[in-house]
Amino acid sequence: MTLIRRPWGLRPKRCLVNDRDRLCIATQRDAGASSDFDLNPDVVLPAGRKLRPAGVLVPVMAGVHGAKVLLTVRSSRLKHHPGQIAFPGGKQDEGDADVIAAALREAREEVGLEPHNVQVLGTLPAHETVTGFLVTPVIGWIENPFDIVPEPGEVAEVFQVPLAHVTASSCFNVQSRRWRGTRRHYYTVPFGPYYIWGATARILRGLAQQLEGI
Repeated sequence: MTLIRRPWGLRPKRCLVNDRDRLCIATQRDAGASSDFDLNPDVVLPAGRKLRPAGVLVPVMAGVHGAKVLLTVRSSRLKHHPGQIAFPGGKQDEGDADVIAAALREAREEVGLEPHNVQVLGTLPAHETVTGFLVTPVIGWIENPFDIVPEPGEVAEVFQVPLAHVTASSCFNVQSRRWRGTRRHYYTVPFGPYYIWGATARILRGLAQQLEGI
């Protein structure tokens, strides 16, 4: 029998065959911070502005037919961003160790997702919003199904969208509307009856860019 020896120091190339592996790599790639103003180069942001730290969880649900991203529809009664589609999350409170803890706490409060059921794979670069928050997207892998319990008064609906859809560059569009007297451009990634736009779409666009080539 002839033995085929591998040159010293060389190892078999590992194949990335699942969504979880790809997401892990995506959170480790170098990328710059994003902003709600990315598509609006004429906007001059004030120097020395103070941004409030916040964290949002990008919950990716494992599935036999492909992973899906869980999103919420905010209640129309909320003061900020009523009726818009968002990730579970919010500002970092004094009791939160960091923005990751804030994202996990908010996910438990908003949709009933317990932190022990979330495997944190990493974070994406921070995103600055027009409302003065510096939001850190936290990528969370959910292997086991859980009972979704929307928070009354804050979450009107919870739905899932295929990961493949919201990470395909061809699914994104740039649209615009008037905001505070000027025309502002932003990303959208519609899915059926759901109009995903603004910061949520921009964060997903960033994730799509991070996944390209993996």
